[in-house]
Parts: sequence; C-alpha cells; structure tokens
Amino acid sequence: VLNVNKQVYDVRGQLQISTPKTKNSVRKIVLPPAVVTVLREYKKTVDSRWMFPSPVKEDCPITPGVVRRRLQLILEHAGCKHVRFHDLRHTFATLALENGMDVKTLSAMLGHVSAATTLDIYTHITDDMQRTAAANIDRGIGKAAPQEDASEPGQETAPAQAEKPSMTDFKPYAGRKRKSGTGCVSQINDHLFEGRYSPKWPDGKKHARNVYAHTREECEEKLKVLIEETKAELVELKRQKAEGALPPQELEKGKKRGGKVRKASK
Repeated sequence: VLNVNKQVYDVRGQLQISTPKTKNSVRKIVLPPAVVTVLREYKKTVDSRWMFPSPVKEDCPITPGVVRRRLQLILEHAGCKHVRFHDLRHTFATLALENGMDVKTLSAMLGHVSAATTLDIYTHITDDMQRTAAANIDRGIGKAAPQEDASEPGQETAPAQAEKPSMTDFKPYAGRKRKSGTGCVSQINDHLFEGRYSPKWPDGKKHARNVYAHTREECEEKLKVLIEETKAELVELKRQKAEGALPPQELEKGKKRGGKVRKASK
C-alpha cells in the first residue's frame, strides 16, 4: 500500500517538504503485485530511508526536476513523443475508466475532492463509456446487429476497434534552445514555473534574479520584464563605475538585489 501524506517541491535549489494541498490528497493506494515486486527488488539496491534517494545529497530524496528529466530521457530512448510527468496521471485515469473502474474509486485514488471533479475532467471518456454501454444493451436486449461506419456519434451499436499506434508514429522530443541573454524557464512542479536571468555584474560575477508564475507563458512574460529592468540597472551601474561614482555599498546592493524573488501572482 502506498501512503500519500507529503509533497516535495524545489525552491531555488532547496527541497521543501509539506503536507498535500487538500485533505483528499492524503490517501492510500493499493499497488498492483507486479509493481510491488519491482519495488522490492529495487529497494535491495538502496541504502537509504528514502525509497528514491538523491544521488548527490545525503539523506535527501530525489528532486522533482531530476524525475522529470529522467522521464524525458526514457521517452527519447524509447522513441516516444514528449509528455509531461503529470500526463502519466491522466493516462492512468483514462485507461482505468476505459477498463471498467468506477468513477468513485478512481476519484479516491487521484485525490480529487469529489467524483464530480473526476467526471468534469474525464467527460470525454465517460461519454464514450455511456455510448458503449448503450450499444451493449442494444445488442443484449434488442438483439441488434453491430453497425459499421455510422455517420453520427451515438448511432453506432458497437465501438470501433481503434488501431494501436505504432512506435514509429512518435518522434523524439528535442528541447528548445534559447538565445543568449534571454534567461531560462524551468518547471518546478505541476503548478509552478521559475524564470532565471543571470547577467554579469560590475564586480565581474554572475548573480541570478528569479521570477515565479503558475504557467510557462506567464513566467516568460515576467522574465522579459525582469530582463529589461535588470539591463537598465546594469547600464546605470556600469556608467557610474566608469565615472568612478559607484560607491561600494551600491555594488553590494546590486548583488543582493540579484537574489530577489518575485512570487507568482494568485
């Protein structure tokens, strides 16, 4: 049994451990026997109180960023398309519904507040399930023959057997390369993105400034503003330094401001 009672997220390189967002997020999930077997074998190779320990930090769990990067590496080696780690959760939920799991059980496993939340998210799957159920009733009670090539949704009496996609349909994901001077954006968790800009300051060292947002698009916009403000500040600092009018304390202020964090807006 997997007990879900904590969450881990990365803030500026430091792991933060807290309780899940809602009381429904605290839950127990019964793992399939095949998964338990794999985990037991894996645990024999780990000398840590953590199931998945950090390879570089003693007595510390692996960071979410490492997990996401490892997933992309696996997908690339397997010749699959790029997906988010969170998409694995959606895949599980979709397959569970398609294979007959009831919505209430799935809702509890996902940690949703209510089954209504699950129904809202996976409406397309439950609609297909209803059509399939209606088709089965039609065949079983009405003795209807399966129809093919139905033109309208809901007219078919038997679900069409979808062709399984071949691995050759997928293309490895190639990460985007950013232009120099545009900073970088990284995903901290499923609901938080970090933008970072690390220019060289008058002291000759690089000092990072960060912004945070709930979406990548919002983070990119905040990062653009941060870069413009920082560049303007650097121009002024360099001018003062060239004129010999830059007091040492101002340089220190600039270095401290380099670590400034802008929180994501609610």
